[in-house]
Amino acid sequence: MRDIDNIRSDFPLLQQKVYGKPLVYFDNGATTQKPLCVLEELRKVYTDYNGNVHRGVHAMSDLTSEAYEGAREKVRSFINAGKSEEVVFTSGATSSLNAIAFSFGERYISRGDEIIVSEMEHHANIVPWQMLCLRKGAVLRVIPFNDAGELELDEYLKLLSPRTRIVAVTQVSNALGTVVPLEEIIRPAHSMGIPVLVDGAQGIQHGITDVRSLDCDFYAFSGHKIYGPTGIGVLYGKEKWLSELPPYQGGGDMVDRVSFDRTTYNVLPFKFEAGTMNYVGAIGLGRALDYVNELGREEILQREKTLLAYATERLSAIKGLRIYGQAAEKICTISFLLDNIHQYDTGMILDKLGIAVRTGTHCAQPVMDHYGIQGTVRASLCFYNTIEEIDALGTGIEKVIGMFS
Repeated sequence: MRDIDNIRSDFPLLQQKVYGKPLVYFDNGATTQKPLCVLEELRKVYTDYNGNVHRGVHAMSDLTSEAYEGAREKVRSFINAGKSEEVVFTSGATSSLNAIAFSFGERYISRGDEIIVSEMEHHANIVPWQMLCLRKGAVLRVIPFNDAGELELDEYLKLLSPRTRIVAVTQVSNALGTVVPLEEIIRPAHSMGIPVLVDGAQGIQHGITDVRSLDCDFYAFSGHKIYGPTGIGVLYGKEKWLSELPPYQGGGDMVDRVSFDRTTYNVLPFKFEAGTMNYVGAIGLGRALDYVNELGREEILQREKTLLAYATERLSAIKGLRIYGQAAEKICTISFLLDNIHQYDTGMILDKLGIAVRTGTHCAQPVMDHYGIQGTVRASLCFYNTIEEIDALGTGIEKVIGMFS
């Protein structure tokens, strides 16, 4: 991997100051910063060849369509999907999850059927399934986790039944950093013919995702979590499933032929891409994936493991600080609370010191309910963070404690 100072120079926002202090950006779980190459790619589309995709016969449309479909191929390669037809662009992971909850639910869910999620899901992988259950009269089953933040797989196996129609689980907990052993989720489900959806919003940027090796049936992620633009996401689905599922939106480009008597749908993946897609965002996402590959995905993973080990040791040494989520396998996300100090107070004081963290429930309220707390402070790191920034966080936390003691 390149020298860290050289890497950080790729990210203009990391050079900013907040309240006169160098910015320490530890909110990468919410969104990552964008390298110059991605920003330049977005500018290039708008200034050099912008034209709506798939519909035009002019040069600008042809160039944009080529770049858009090139981005689809980059995503396919990045996650090792079998075909580009299995890669659907959406507005983000939330949109992808809602698409499957609706389309799969319309085709396969009936009254009394069961859907399995985990206790550590983001709201985006809970609420759409609850809405489906209300609409169809289905039942939501929940895999519990222990106080270390690890799923209780024995309990999961007990939940699987002939009534189970789909399992939907996160790849990585956004609130705890836990890496879920997906193979141990997918294998027993498939032995019973049950498909598995994986929410990869927090996993895609912290390791190497191979959907064919995992053998998951669906996989969802957002571009802005992996150094790409906002408003673009991906839904991967095995061709078998996507071919059978009905589209969840209607409009231009997702149709084959339209009449007032009958409408037929376009081929994959266009059946699920209604209207003008965020083609500029997709092209920018493709460039972000190039950037990650250029740095080296294995190198990124190893650097983030080093950062996690140091941050865990540094923060664990602070008296009165409790870390929530201490799974054996986790990404470099640390959620914590300080004795008798509200998480919002901690977050606001750290902000005045130039340190950006996230506070609250992190859209994972059942996780907070598990621990009987209202929320946590979350420091989520990535490869462009440094040991010095972790020390700054530790010093900042000690100042917070000193102010309240």
